[in-house]
Amino acid sequence: MAACSLPRAQHLAEGRLAALVWGRAQAPVWLALHGWLDNAASFTRLAPRLAEALDIQIVAIDFAGHGLSEPLPGHHDYALWDYCHDVLDTLDELGLERAPLLAHSMGAGVASLLAAAIPECVERLVLIDGLGALTTPAEELPRELGKSLRAHRRRRSSGPRYADAEAAVAARVAGGATPVQAAEVSEIVARNLRELPDGSVALRTDPRLKRPSPVRLTPEQVVAMLAAIECRVLLIEGREGILGDREWARRSRAAVLRLERHVLDGGHHLHVSPDCVETVVSTIVKASSSQGQLE
Repeated sequence: MAACSLPRAQHLAEGRLAALVWGRAQAPVWLALHGWLDNAASFTRLAPRLAEALDIQIVAIDFAGHGLSEPLPGHHDYALWDYCHDVLDTLDELGLERAPLLAHSMGAGVASLLAAAIPECVERLVLIDGLGALTTPAEELPRELGKSLRAHRRRRSSGPRYADAEAAVAARVAGGATPVQAAEVSEIVARNLRELPDGSVALRTDPRLKRPSPVRLTPEQVVAMLAAIECRVLLIEGREGILGDREWARRSRAAVLRLERHVLDGGHHLHVSPDCVETVVSTIVKASSSQGQLE
């Protein structure tokens, strides 16, 4: 029942969404949800190992505006609930009423919201260095909305160009929101690139993704959403990741009723780190086996 290490490409939602698939075609399906500005290739190290160990099929989607998926139509900015529709559309196309969600960073935020809002479609959550969503306190909303409106009015840039993929990877390493190594993001960046007529490359990702959000949930709203999650939640954090002992992370973890937490060596992208991925796999496999015995 070994899973092939090379993924199968797939298109979903009438071609709107692109995906990578690992594992036996008839095996139970897990959906994998990537982080902001990443894509399905962020699971290229983790997914084949998990598919083989658990005999599952992992369908990793490119969220709208990321990777090879289509951008959202119109001119409005992206919100987490837009990506919830990507997950629901994928479930519909695969003929699934519910599935486990394997999610990293922003994908973990999407998974958390969906599990709270439509619990019947989420079997369990496996979250990697992410929980809940970015928030804005209510009193800061006018300032945040103003930033977003001004950014929306500015002329839309086509984004930077790079001499080649190696230069694009170097730019991601140098300017990423969280520290990463080239080995961790090289395949992610490659899936986000398109070649230009002069031989240089540019990002496929929708430039709107970098605009400030016009509206975010408040801290109280996110805690309420997390408290509404009914399924089991496995949270894997990187010791040098974004959660740790920060006050908002402690509050978020405390809100989840059925939480199992593991802190592993590694940073925010520990699931794509050659040094950390095996520990992530073994943690998920062990937790999945124990959950199976309890259910």
